[in-house]
Amino acid sequence: MPTLQFCLSLIVLLLAPGPTNALLALGGAEAGAWRTLRLLPLVVVAYTITVLPLAALGEDLLRQHHWVQMAVTLAAALWVAWMAVALWRRPAASEATSAGLSATKLFVTTLLNPKAFIIGLVLIPAQASQGGALATFFAVLIIAAAAWALLGSALHGDRAAMGLSVLRRVCAAWLGLLALMLGSSLLAA
Repeated sequence: MPTLQFCLSLIVLLLAPGPTNALLALGGAEAGAWRTLRLLPLVVVAYTITVLPLAALGEDLLRQHHWVQMAVTLAAALWVAWMAVALWRRPAASEATSAGLSATKLFVTTLLNPKAFIIGLVLIPAQASQGGALATFFAVLIIAAAAWALLGSALHGDRAAMGLSVLRRVCAAWLGLLALMLGSSLLAA
């Protein structure tokens, strides 16, 4: 049975705003809850692709090859910065006609999500002797992702064009801040 600390850490980490959550909220606002919720399996698959190998061999790999962590952090920072610029520059006229959340953007963003690295390198290995850690992780992941999509969907519809524009800018600014934090972590390393 996973510890309470593990469960709370997952809840806080996965519910916190981040690149994937920002895209899910924006997708919910633009395309509605159902169209965004249908993309949740991609989030699960992307996290699985990142978390499981990291949990299995990541700690030894990073200890022996520090450059791997720096390269992955740089890739994540560049991707998140690119997403921030793309969201910020997106014209307001496209809000009603085009969904900004594509399966590819969501998948790649989730693959490079810094949260996946924390979960794979820190949280899951710490629970290795406890059964159910992965099941708990996936349950919390699905609930958190769905919550962000549903939160965004509250702005869906014709009457919410102003709110959608503001949400897009807030998400872009948040992603830009995350990219800067990731980049600054490279300078500190």
